[in-house]
Amino acid sequence: MATGWLFLAAVLLAAMAWSYGRARGFAFEAARTRSGEVHSRPAYHGAYVALLGFLPAAALLAFWGIFGERFVADAVLSSLPDRGGFDSDLARTTFLTEVEELAGGSRTSVFDSRAPAAAAVWQAAETRYRWLVTAAALALFLAGALFAASRLRPGFRARTAVERIVIAILVLASLIAILTTFGIVLSLLFETLRFFGKVSPAEFLFGLNWSPQTAIRADQIGSTGAFGAVPLFWGTIFIGAIIAMLVAIPLGLMSAIYLTQYAPAGFRRWAKPILEVLAGVPTVVYGFFAALTVAPLVRQLGLSLGIADASAESALAAGLVMGIMIIPFVSSMADDALTAVPNAMRDGSLAMGATISETIGRVLIPAALPGIVGGIMLAVSRAIGETMIVVMAAGLAANLTANPFKSVTTVTAQIVALLTGDQEFDSAKTLSAFALGLVLFLVTLALNIYALAIVKRYREAYE
Repeated sequence: MATGWLFLAAVLLAAMAWSYGRARGFAFEAARTRSGEVHSRPAYHGAYVALLGFLPAAALLAFWGIFGERFVADAVLSSLPDRGGFDSDLARTTFLTEVEELAGGSRTSVFDSRAPAAAAVWQAAETRYRWLVTAAALALFLAGALFAASRLRPGFRARTAVERIVIAILVLASLIAILTTFGIVLSLLFETLRFFGKVSPAEFLFGLNWSPQTAIRADQIGSTGAFGAVPLFWGTIFIGAIIAMLVAIPLGLMSAIYLTQYAPAGFRRWAKPILEVLAGVPTVVYGFFAALTVAPLVRQLGLSLGIADASAESALAAGLVMGIMIIPFVSSMADDALTAVPNAMRDGSLAMGATISETIGRVLIPAALPGIVGGIMLAVSRAIGETMIVVMAAGLAANLTANPFKSVTTVTAQIVALLTGDQEFDSAKTLSAFALGLVLFLVTLALNIYALAIVKRYREAYE
């Protein structure tokens, strides 16, 4: 039985346990002899039985879903002489992938002669472990549910117990989120330190040439590669923080001003949701639009302006579409900031004889400026982390140029290129992706912290 079906079975058993506990609760209420004898409602008795049965079984199934394949793979390797004698982790992983695909029926061809026999071992081990996990999960469920049912009494504080369990679940969820963040940072930091053991940090942070394609033999040209990331940093800033912002800030701010100050209520009700739909469009769709529609038009514009080397993949095409994509971020934050300005300030300005445009320019925007700036900073952090639009419209050429009609690339696009396909994680080429990821993480973290600080200051202004 697959893990998903086991979870479904656990949910059904939990529903039955809830019904049993709830029925016991109704029986307690029916048999009470004086007011206040029953502490908790029947639903809490049912929830207590269901939770104590479901949570241990679900924890075991979650553990198996995450780590179960490792146990099966270890059983396969143990069946091989000297555990297969693989000379690298990549060779072992490739063999296990082939065995798993053979066992699942998704592969018919064989590259390793040992794979068919190992696939039979895989199937047998997977079946054996699955039955063991099923039996263990059922035993845990019954033990937890029976223990909970034995504690049910008219005066049992089931509501208190259920609330404590729910609080514990919420705390665990918070810890998982926090620990995941620390895990991401530590993994990036560890691999980045390995990269800096091969490449100088000064060369990476201040070098002007990016060519991570290392040769196989030391006597080949470019065998050491070039890992100067300044062209990548400049491309990220050029596309995400300059071109995209030149599009998003005016359009987003003007749309927010119109919707909050000039638009009729009926128009605002349907125009604002339509504008925010742009934030939900998948970025790959924007990438197709940029590559198939905007990029050819940009190239024709460059040629008409006399720029002979205007490229079909350009920073301008990617930046324009990226700016359109992040308009809702700027518009929504500016809209909220302008709406939060007290009406007394607007009415006082109009009462002094100022026009609506003068009131907007001299009263509302200065008052809402912290919130508007916070939205812009959040939009910038979103733009510099964009990948698909850059890959499809700006290309992968690491050019240090200010010409918007030429092809450039960004940090995120290079990370995709470096980690695509089979990679050896001992090479400087692959490890450079983690160094780029750490730099991008630190930059976006700083932008988000700054934006949140501005928004906090804005919120405190009128509370």
